[in-house]
Amino acid sequence: MFQNIPQVTKNILILNVVLFVATFILEGQEIDLVSRFGAHYINSPLFEPYQIVTHFFMHAGLLHIFFNMWLFVMLGGYLERIWGPKRFFIFYISCALGAFALYNALGVYELELLKDELISLGYNIDEVNATIGKGNYLDFQYNNIQPYRDYVIKSFTPMVGASGAVFGVMAAFAILFPNTEFMLYFAIPVKAKYLVGIYFLLEVFLAYQNNAGDNTAHLAHVGGAIVGGVIVLFWRKSDRTNFW
Repeated sequence: MFQNIPQVTKNILILNVVLFVATFILEGQEIDLVSRFGAHYINSPLFEPYQIVTHFFMHAGLLHIFFNMWLFVMLGGYLERIWGPKRFFIFYISCALGAFALYNALGVYELELLKDELISLGYNIDEVNATIGKGNYLDFQYNNIQPYRDYVIKSFTPMVGASGAVFGVMAAFAILFPNTEFMLYFAIPVKAKYLVGIYFLLEVFLAYQNNAGDNTAHLAHVGGAIVGGVIVLFWRKSDRTNFW
């Protein structure tokens, strides 16, 4: 089965699994790969440019990586077979970057509002950022000023996972093969256009709520799906090869 996975899909799968295993091995040595390679907001003191790429190869837990990679291999592998490795690789990376961009669009704005609020309360924002940049979250846990705590939490919390790119893959599959049926809960047949469409609308709603409390980057999912859908529609309009 592993040998039948197309090359780009296989390489991305291997890289995700290797980094997931490395995360838990190095965690015992007090090396936090999730914080280091996860995507912080671009105006966070902990942001590094390489995180734009590294974050979508990192995962926070076993179920997180399992469901992402399961959907990715099942649907992404099929798209790679009909598109070829080059087109599929461009598509995957574009969806992941689109997810990062939309995730930052709101988060950066919220972080700036908190920064302005801290300045109005008399905080020296450069000193706060310098302390955050040292990476010791425990230095802040006993501060009871809400804007301060919110600013620190937003600065420290990274986005990780291939979910944004996977949502792009799902959107592409639903557009190209809308009537393909999936077995929901292994028992209920649901067409791809309905399953992905409802899932997308749910993510839009949860992103709009902005306080779902589940630590999920819903905006990233929405961004990946939008980019994936737009790319497929553009390619299908300009080039009918391998499109239906």
